[in-house]
Amino acid sequence: MNNHEANNWDRQIEDDPSNQEHQQPPESPPMAASAMDGVAATALRSVLHRVHQAAERSGRSSDRIRVVAVSKTKPVSLVRQVYDAGHRCFGENYVQEILEKAPQLPEDIEWHFIGNLQSNKVKPLLTGVPNLAMVETVDDQKIANNLNRVVENIERKPLRVLVQVNTSGEESKFGVHPSGCLELVKHVSMACPNLEFCGLMTIGMPDYTSTPENFKVVFLLIYISFGSVTLASCRSEVCEALGIAEERCELSMGMSGDFELAT
Repeated sequence: MNNHEANNWDRQIEDDPSNQEHQQPPESPPMAASAMDGVAATALRSVLHRVHQAAERSGRSSDRIRVVAVSKTKPVSLVRQVYDAGHRCFGENYVQEILEKAPQLPEDIEWHFIGNLQSNKVKPLLTGVPNLAMVETVDDQKIANNLNRVVENIERKPLRVLVQVNTSGEESKFGVHPSGCLELVKHVSMACPNLEFCGLMTIGMPDYTSTPENFKVVFLLIYISFGSVTLASCRSEVCEALGIAEERCELSMGMSGDFELAT
């Protein structure tokens, strides 16, 4: 769910213009910031354009596709530039990183946690990021129970979650086995009143952390082809068992090298 055309998004900012005012003429920092703003905005537009084209080819509506800008390892200054270009949905893999970034950025950002979540990190994550919109990586009952308990204890509104499914069978990937997907979804839906089950997530790339471009896509109302015929099958099973329409069950997948296939 990252994209090939986002190479520029992944550039590191080697010099923060705000730290160079005493070394450069007054006009230089704004020029540098403006150039970087252009890079971030261009990368974002490229991603959105490619998503739109892929949706058209598949006969789907692009307004039912959510792009999540994965900002892990990226400086707050670069995240802010993508925000200023109009984007509001960002994903982070590591609790410590999102705890450091979130307070420095606007409160209307919709944060998605997309990394493996350890039980001892649940409370810091939920208390430290009030605008956390979703946890996409619920992969067992223990983490679901911990999330449910902490949400209740801190009296925040129900937390939206996705159940992560290991569709590739790779030992290096987290996620419940497809055969256990329905049981976990039922647990989240019926035993965790402070969680709102929203759909399923998978990571189908051979090496998720190596992708240099940082965009992922959440597909709201579509059928995913790809290694995710498995995920779509899980969704059908879940929706039939729970008696809900498939339109109400999101599928989150597709990264830089494959989001167009996933569309």
